[in-house]
Parts: sequence; structure tokens; C-alpha cells
Amino acid sequence: MNQELQILFPKSVSVTIKREDLLHPVVSGNKFRKLKYNLLQAKAENKETLLTFGGAFSNHIAAVAYAAQEQGFRSVGVVRGDELNEKTDSNPTLQFAKECGMQFEFVSREAYRHKTEAAFLEELKAKFGDFYLVPEGGTNAQAIKGCQEILTEEDAKFDYICCAVGTGGTISGIINSTLPDQKVLGFPALKGNFLQDEIRIFAKNDNWELINDYHFGGYAKINEGLVHFINQFYKDTKIPLDPVYTGKMVFGVLDLIQKDFFPAHSNILLIHTGGLQGVFGMNERLKNKQLPTITIDV
Repeated sequence: MNQELQILFPKSVSVTIKREDLLHPVVSGNKFRKLKYNLLQAKAENKETLLTFGGAFSNHIAAVAYAAQEQGFRSVGVVRGDELNEKTDSNPTLQFAKECGMQFEFVSREAYRHKTEAAFLEELKAKFGDFYLVPEGGTNAQAIKGCQEILTEEDAKFDYICCAVGTGGTISGIINSTLPDQKVLGFPALKGNFLQDEIRIFAKNDNWELINDYHFGGYAKINEGLVHFINQFYKDTKIPLDPVYTGKMVFGVLDLIQKDFFPAHSNILLIHTGGLQGVFGMNERLKNKQLPTITIDV
């Protein structure tokens, strides 16, 4: 569903949000798109277990756990940070995944760096049996196929398509389904320029650019300014934003509009990639730091 913002922007710029967060009550946004064909492939290969990787507040871990339960798979989550083994019940994301039946393998940050290596994967197979591997963040060829379905024919009217970037899968699918005269802008949630190469693996077109100025210090890092923006945006529009991905992207786009980045009369589409379950975990961290919390209904 596309929802145009009823906000008067400079230079007659118009902004619409594609509400991918409404696709599914739990597995929403790009997680739904990325898992769609991976689940079909796992069934085609007669796999009984899904195994994936993620951090303490990973939307991906929560989505895989729920989707596996819903589709009749066992699920295993390899979680970065062995200290979390004793904190599962106090972590909203991990607690939810556990309630969905996910089995955890907590590993040190050093061991986690080897997650793509054959020897590490063989160790996991020896412990958990045969499994269908869903990469961290869900990005693979099956995920790109799903993300290519985000845009529809009605989106041909937009000049710019904007989305948050984590592992590069979502933006790659969007790039592949755009028209030549459309420009895709990606807003990385992580510091560094390594995502350029990741996106080029899957993206077939060159009509894209990464905007690296709105990561707020890096992955899962936010400040009081972003919290205030998310709360005010919800108050003004009734659209909830997550603090890790979409919140930063929307902040960035609206800031660029004020800085005259976009030509007059630009028609801009923002992709809401879901991830709202992450608000609960982020609020726990904000409370511990005695900072303001995100006050949206999710």
C-alpha cells in the first residue's frame, strides 16, 4: 500500500511511503520478501531445519523463527555474542524467537566472523544435522527475487526510490525492477563503503547511489535527535518507523529535501522495510542509558 505524506514540502516535492510494514503482522517488510522464495526452496529441497545468523536485536532472527514455526520447519539461530546465553529472557527479540521454537547457538564475536566458512558450517551440521542455510540478513539470489516484487506498475510514476540498506539485498531487488529514468537512493545503516561491492553482485542496473551520511554512528546506534524525529513523525503521520533502518532513511530523505538535494516537483517513494519488532529491544537499551524512548504503537 502506498501512502502519500500530507506534508507541504519545498519546491513542490511530493513524498509517498510504500507500507511494506503492513504485509504481515510479524514477518513484515523486506523480511517477508526475502524469505518468500527461500522457504519455497527449502521445501523443494526437503529440508526440515532453517539455520541463520544474527545479532541480539536482529529483525531477521525474529522473522526466521516465526516463519519457520508457521511453515513447519525447525529453526536454529546462530547469535553473535556468547554473553547473551544468560540474557535470552531479558531480550525481547531473542525471547520472541525462543517462543517460536528457535534453538540458539551463541558464539563469540571472533567465531561469528567465520560464519560463511565451510569448516564452521560443517561444525554446525555436525551439531544440528542437515539444514537449509539462510544467510545473515537473508540476502541471496532467492531473496533478491522476492525483493524484485516490492515495486509494482503503479510505482513507475516516481522519480526517486529510497530505502534503507543493511546487507544490500533489498536495494538490489529494487534496482533490478526500476525503470531506466528512475534513481534509487540507498541509506546504509552501517558505517563504511563496503556495501557498494555487495550490491554490485546482485544489481543489474547502474541507476543507484548510496547516501552515507545518515547512519547515526553505525548499526543499531541512535541518539535523542533520531528518537525525537521518530516520535514526532508518528504523531504527525501515524506511521511508525523503526530506529535501525527506516527511521534513519526517512530522516535522511526529509533532511535532503530541506537541503535542496532533489529537483523541483520530484516525486519520491520511500520503502518502509518493517522491522518494528526492534523497537522493543531498542527501548530497553534507551531506558538503561536513561534516554527518551520511542513512543509508537506497534
